Amino acid sequence: MLNVENVDLFYGAAQALKTVSMQAEIGKVTCVMGRNGVGKTSLMRAVVGQQPLTRGSVKWDDKDISTLPVFERARLGIAFVPQGREIFPLLSVAENLETGFSCLPRGRRRVPDEVFDLFPVLKDMMRRRGGDLSGGQQQQLAIGRALVTRPKLLILDEPTEGIQPSIIQDIGRAISYLRDTGEMAIVLVEQYFEFARDLADRFTVMDRGEVVLAGEKADMNETDVRRHLTV
Repeated sequence: MLNVENVDLFYGAAQALKTVSMQAEIGKVTCVMGRNGVGKTSLMRAVVGQQPLTRGSVKWDDKDISTLPVFERARLGIAFVPQGREIFPLLSVAENLETGFSCLPRGRRRVPDEVFDLFPVLKDMMRRRGGDLSGGQQQQLAIGRALVTRPKLLILDEPTEGIQPSIIQDIGRAISYLRDTGEMAIVLVEQYFEFARDLADRFTVMDRGEVVLAGEKADMNETDVRRHLTV
């Protein structure tokens, strides 16, 4: 289980996160929602170790990982699919997937069949350069690269941004499948309300660096959530 407790985060003098807490459990999808610029990505970077905390803690499986570097968190099973995908455009699809090997012991360095079961297009394009793929295909590649690491915590930062509807459906089905395996916790950062609502087991809504709504899906008031998503 992921436990983020009372986290503050600053960029210089600007405070990005104010006493933020959230949880994510194995076998469940936790959706983090909010407008642009409210701190969602800063929170994800704090979880994976890309930004240092000013106060508070990040715990994974009851271990305080607040000061661990990114690569050690990856070895603990934490994988991040960043906003904008950040694939390597000049590397082939196969080479992009193989970058996920870096945090694995040598004996486990292979691409799981599950990646191609979820995203068959990747198997057909193994020799193509990542930069030649469509935006939706690049998003599938970014998720596939994360799955190569065999994560126990999968963090997806706005995976539907700029993606065509057919691939959004494929990504939704993949998230549902991964949740239903009961082998990983999933944190989904999303502004597309219907997509988030349909996948969420828990939800966290942010505004101006703070958590303003949180709870189980059954407790979600759609009107209140939507109010924090509209400009």
